[in-house]
Amino acid sequence: KDLHLPVAVPEVPSSPRHEFPADWSIKTRLLFTSSQPFTWAEHLKAQEEAQGFAQHCRATETNLPQSIQEPKLSTELRCAFQQSLVYWLHPSLPWLQLFPRIGADRKIAGKASPWSQDEALQQVLMSDWSVSFTSLYNLLKAKLSPYFYVCTYQFTVLFRAAGLAGSDVITAVISPTTRGLREAMRNEGIEFSLPLVEESRTRKQKNSEVNLETEAANSPEVDNSMEDGEEPAPSDEDESFSWLEEMGVQDKVKKPDAISIKLRKEKHEVQMDHKPESLALVKGTNTFTLLNFLISCKSLVAAAGPQAGLPPTLLSPVAFRGGTMQTLKARSINAKARVHLAYEDIFSLEIVGPVMPHSLHSLTMLLKSAQRGAFSAVLYTHEPTAVFNTGLDNASPALNKGTIRKDLPTCGLHAKTLDQLSQRPTLGKSSIRFLEMKDYTYTWKS
Repeated sequence: KDLHLPVAVPEVPSSPRHEFPADWSIKTRLLFTSSQPFTWAEHLKAQEEAQGFAQHCRATETNLPQSIQEPKLSTELRCAFQQSLVYWLHPSLPWLQLFPRIGADRKIAGKASPWSQDEALQQVLMSDWSVSFTSLYNLLKAKLSPYFYVCTYQFTVLFRAAGLAGSDVITAVISPTTRGLREAMRNEGIEFSLPLVEESRTRKQKNSEVNLETEAANSPEVDNSMEDGEEPAPSDEDESFSWLEEMGVQDKVKKPDAISIKLRKEKHEVQMDHKPESLALVKGTNTFTLLNFLISCKSLVAAAGPQAGLPPTLLSPVAFRGGTMQTLKARSINAKARVHLAYEDIFSLEIVGPVMPHSLHSLTMLLKSAQRGAFSAVLYTHEPTAVFNTGLDNASPALNKGTIRKDLPTCGLHAKTLDQLSQRPTLGKSSIRFLEMKDYTYTWKS
């Protein structure tokens, strides 16, 4: 259905590499295209499907040859394909689409929600949800789970195990946040940083330092650091206005008082609400305090509207208490694509659902073998999660591979996927939109 339309992707691709960078955003849809058919992904036998589920539950690592001559006849490939489509979800309400949650009111409106007016039922759902959330955190802490997502109707939280994303401690990133949520977290004693705000501030400081001497020589200016939302020390303020006193006009010029300083600071805080810059990073033992905070946080669940009383969606690559096994939907499509003046056969494979980072990597490893090292993919990102590719402050450039393999061997991921996800994020606020493999090497556009 999309094959006749040109895909809007940036023009500058990356340089060819044997691996593409980790993309921590959740994809809602993948569209793979190739000159080789995807018949191997169709009509899996009952035995192959069952074997795929068993391989997932036992975290069986499948290592395929570089090229498979007859993909349709490869049982190993078909079982591994089924294995790569599995994910775990809570709560599971088959008549409701529980991802995405941000901006999902229209899709959920009109669907049966017996809990919306029943407080007792809401309490049961939240109690059950708390048990599942705690189970996921315990698996993460024990390095038996690599990561998981908490998707609320207003924001998403990504918890990552120690050893992933270039960090040697557990990390949690929350986006988007509001001033109210950040204040509530501070009040609970949760230490967090705002990496993108700090990065911007550092950049501004460096730029201002370059011009500082020139500016000081040319004209003394009133300190305008308030634009960054920082409250200047009283001494700075006195110095800024001392020259007015010398001229004898200090009473005619209104100084910013403490209240107006505070109002400007608050305005700056509110201005970044709901934006990627509001991303908050929580590290180490503070992630456990965050867990308890989220369990008791009233604004976690909508009080009114179609999502009223519905607990957040938990998404995980591995099984957890109360989690339901789900599979991404896959279908192959054959179409004609215009190449120069003629139409040529083009084969495509569409994957729909919450595609997490490990699934994307697993699928590309299978396609590398099945499509003989040549395919391309258009990736549709759940936009609020693109910012999860922000680099972590003070992260190790690359943790020792041997240490990660030793610490996270039972987290349920393929060793190559684990290697990819352990690297420090490099995509910043963007995510991969287009991925192409030619002669077994990748290029991508974000």
